[in-house]
Amino acid sequence: MNYPIEYILLGVSVLVLISIFASKAASKLQVPALLLFLIVGMLAGSEGPGGIYYDDPWSAQLLGTLALAFIIFSGGLHSSWKDVRPVIWSGISLSTIGVLLTAVLVGLFVHYALGFSVLTGLLLGAIVSSTDAAAVFSVIGTSGTGLKGNLKDLLEFESASNDPMAVILTIGLIHLITNPDAPVWSMGILLVRQMALGILLGYGMGRAMLYVVNRLRLDVEGLYPVLTLSLVLFTYGLTATVGGSGFLAVYIAGLFLGGSDFINKKSLTRFHDGTAWLLQITMFLMLGLLVFPSQLLPIIFAGVLVSLFLIIVARPVGVFVSLALGRTTLKEKTFVSWVGLRGAVPIVLATFPLLAGVPESHLLFNLVFFIVITSILLQGASISIVARLLGVDAPGHKSQARKVDFEFPYDEEMSNIEIDIPHGSQAVGKQIVDLKLPVTTSIILIKRGDRSIIPKGATVLEPDDRLLIMTENEDVDGVRSILEGAKKS
Repeated sequence: MNYPIEYILLGVSVLVLISIFASKAASKLQVPALLLFLIVGMLAGSEGPGGIYYDDPWSAQLLGTLALAFIIFSGGLHSSWKDVRPVIWSGISLSTIGVLLTAVLVGLFVHYALGFSVLTGLLLGAIVSSTDAAAVFSVIGTSGTGLKGNLKDLLEFESASNDPMAVILTIGLIHLITNPDAPVWSMGILLVRQMALGILLGYGMGRAMLYVVNRLRLDVEGLYPVLTLSLVLFTYGLTATVGGSGFLAVYIAGLFLGGSDFINKKSLTRFHDGTAWLLQITMFLMLGLLVFPSQLLPIIFAGVLVSLFLIIVARPVGVFVSLALGRTTLKEKTFVSWVGLRGAVPIVLATFPLLAGVPESHLLFNLVFFIVITSILLQGASISIVARLLGVDAPGHKSQARKVDFEFPYDEEMSNIEIDIPHGSQAVGKQIVDLKLPVTTSIILIKRGDRSIIPKGATVLEPDDRLLIMTENEDVDGVRSILEGAKKS
């Protein structure tokens, strides 16, 4: 049935508005907004009050891939190489060894407990093996939970970099199921190629983006967001076309840009943040429309079994083995195990078997959807509680939703940075004049709670002060060391 265009536009706007209001309610109720987006989509679907019939896995896969590319790029843009460098090896281990172990354990469990064939069980395990960047960025970002050390960076890096392994395993297992004579070792070559090309092209395109944005000097500022959107799509499309991981490439490119200075950085970051949220809402609404609730009822028991095994056994084993040689503590490993959120990525991957005509693909899709809902509901809603119980939360953390909101003209020799004064900083309680900052450094503004303070030499810094600073590029590390360095005992 073809609906009039105005009806479609009206319906889309209503669903997005309901989702935005739902996100506000989610923060009040302490439940993940992503779960409410899915529920809104299900209610709007053919078996809900909305009555919208939608059953097109191809368009769901297309929109899901597009949305995830921008969501992952935005996540990288909010980070930087400086943030992830301390967790790089732990993150890579989690995103490779951890994903593989999770997939194998879930696959064997499904084979022995539910009677699936080995390959079909492994396919289900591969689909749900990776944590979801959209879910992790959203839940951690909106929960207001501060985490000690580098836990937040580790979780976000893992969630953005482990999709390639899950995609490769999924595609490889579908190929083995539909082509029984294909050699198993071909999956190893696929993995190496995807990861290597994703990293190389992501880094190269990140540098190219920085050069183009800073050198093009567009006359119309409104074209800069259009330019970066096009470059993100180009990065994903080019990398995927030559056989690399497009998701990994856009994350690396975003990570490179996030640690660099470029024209209109703040406004472009806010633009991509808004774009990521719009696409995230759209994606979860669409995935909610795609599922038929009546088909979930017969698989509730199987879904609960697989979900509990994934949460309690498979994910922790994958995490503890992956981090066995790292410096993470037992409590940190336990927390990382719990924050193994499944979200849109598994649902998007579950459309691959549907399009490939894999036997029992509809059953797999429904199981994956149920597992995602269980994960978001159980794990996502309890992040703050688990962090507090394990003692990995940062009690002094305050939400940084309200940031100093200035945009300075781009200068190749100068950096504009924002620094939060930690509770244990050597700068706490000192006057600015006593900090011995480089002579090229100026503190422009201090944000203290809801107050804005114009700094003077006699201004005393307090914990959680947010400083807007202008300094020469070569002095950035020194300034950070003075303001963020711990007190000497």
